[in-house]
Amino acid sequence: MIDGVKAKPLQFVPDERGRLMEIIRCDDECFKKFGQVYMTTSYPGVVKAWHCHHVQTDNICCVKGMIQFALYDSREDSPTFGQVDEFFFGEHSPLLLTIPPYVYHGWKCISEGESIIVSTPTEPYDPTHPDEYRLPADSPEIPYDWLLLPGQRNG
Repeated sequence: MIDGVKAKPLQFVPDERGRLMEIIRCDDECFKKFGQVYMTTSYPGVVKAWHCHHVQTDNICCVKGMIQFALYDSREDSPTFGQVDEFFFGEHSPLLLTIPPYVYHGWKCISEGESIIVSTPTEPYDPTHPDEYRLPADSPEIPYDWLLLPGQRNG
């Protein structure tokens, strides 16, 4: 796994009324500080990639639908510089991903319906000085192809 990225498996606690799932707690190993909580959605087949932050750490969870999530380590001083990681998670496989600064990331909705992603970054969004750096989804700087099927990646 890319250095500094953390994956926390999540689980549902069901009862006769429904279910509950904790996403992130202040006593979690991955918790640094609270910036804000927001949700974003993706329609089936849509890719939202690539972006990274220079200050902020992201904590991302897909609560509805399923997503294909990819990360790229752009930190030249990292032991995992140039590495790409891939995760598949959402309502059928709940997970919280913690992504440190300078790690590009993005996702593709792979469910039949809209996916809903909850993000808890360490910093509030500042529209006057956004800590957001983008590359196109098909950037030649990142060796990842959103169109390939998972089994095609390793031959």
